[in-house]
Amino acid sequence: MKKEYDVLIVGTGAAGLYAALNLPESVSILLISKRELSLSNSSLAQGGVAAVLDRINDDYELHISDTMTAGKNLNDRRAVEVLVKEGPSDVLKLKELGVDFDKDENGEMQKTLEAGHSRHRIVHHKDSTGKAITDALIEQVKKKKNIDIYEQALLYKLEKTDGGFFGGILLQNGNSCIVAAHYCIMASGGIGRVYQYTTNSAIATGDGITLAYMLGARIKNLSLIQFHPTAFAAENDRERFLISEAVRGEGAILLNCNGERFCEKYDPRGHLAPRDVVSNAIMQESAATHSEKFYLDITYKGADFVKQRFPMIYENCLKENIDITKDRIPVFPCQHYLMGGIDVDLNAATTVDRLYAAGECSHTGVHGANRLASNSLLEALVFSRRAAADIVKRMQTDENKSFGDFKEHDDLTGKPLPHGYRTEIRALMQACHFVIPKPELVLKSLERAKEILDDLNNGGYEINRDFVEARSLATVAVIVLSEVDGKDK
Repeated sequence: MKKEYDVLIVGTGAAGLYAALNLPESVSILLISKRELSLSNSSLAQGGVAAVLDRINDDYELHISDTMTAGKNLNDRRAVEVLVKEGPSDVLKLKELGVDFDKDENGEMQKTLEAGHSRHRIVHHKDSTGKAITDALIEQVKKKKNIDIYEQALLYKLEKTDGGFFGGILLQNGNSCIVAAHYCIMASGGIGRVYQYTTNSAIATGDGITLAYMLGARIKNLSLIQFHPTAFAAENDRERFLISEAVRGEGAILLNCNGERFCEKYDPRGHLAPRDVVSNAIMQESAATHSEKFYLDITYKGADFVKQRFPMIYENCLKENIDITKDRIPVFPCQHYLMGGIDVDLNAATTVDRLYAAGECSHTGVHGANRLASNSLLEALVFSRRAAADIVKRMQTDENKSFGDFKEHDDLTGKPLPHGYRTEIRALMQACHFVIPKPELVLKSLERAKEILDDLNNGGYEINRDFVEARSLATVAVIVLSEVDGKDK
């Protein structure tokens, strides 16, 4: 049975949830969550949301300048201006929706400093701001009768119907169903699982980017990948929890294996330089000291302050037998964020008619070559709201209401997926396109990624979650490495 909706939203992070809440209740919406509703990269965001809420001690131009500087001036300034000037109203809307931002002694939203910012402008909920935001948005979404929510649901195929709208095949609990929609918003998150080590959740396999690519949407700057300098240096875990930028903003010092400060040797901004600068400094210092041992030290701060300001980081580190009030925190760079993605305009519209993209899977041009700390949640809010507004505007002039035909042509049965494809792709990406890329490895890695993708597309494998994620990772690797290969020539 085909289920029909006005708008299909793929992903339940901040962008997907906020888009749904910005569409009127007269619009029927299907919200697809790949796993449980609460699991997304947005929910893992620790630091906060950057916004100019105090026009006396801060201003738009400073936030714009900080964003452009971090992005090496490769940002789309128009998009940055939209982000910075419209973002504060979205942050205040979050407060209305129930997000409990930390308050200062005057009852105002408390603002902290993070690397790359010239002012204290990051509002937060302790060190779990993303969870506070997504929890509040989920609570609001569940109240809406016009929103259907499918959890544990994975979109395997998305095509245009003969009526110009969207038809998709959804995999859920071992079954498949057909969904149709007049409009689609991709809010499917990033690509972290294409790397061996990432701060991203298990769902970040680039599925939405892959589906948009298969539809013919333009993908831009996918090779611009941010490596966070201070992920917890766990011994074995593929998913590494983040030691927020805010820890350094509150005074933590980054040290090498000898317990020495070193960042100032590589940049005058020291350990509060933008993320890519600090990550590069760590890799250069690693080569100089022949060691991958690096530490954050916040032990000189009062224990009560540390526990109250960073309760989640404190608890996570305790699980690894590190008491951050007494012990240095072992850290090392790992994959964190994607600056490129599905290319969109200022209304989050892609190059495919009626397809929108918001959040980390999109390329708005806001981040340039490197994202400024705490701009990601702001981008998700601003551009998902703009996507919703543009859809509402277009729906007022829609004449063709027919969905047309979409038939489930694919046979989902097939042979088992070969073991090890995803592991091999991660190893290829980690080896050739980490913090300091190795151009000499790119071509060979690209050829192997293409071989894997070709086999997945033509090998007659069973269509299930493992297959879809492997296809996505292979597609992402091919796009990234093709882009890098093109730049090298």
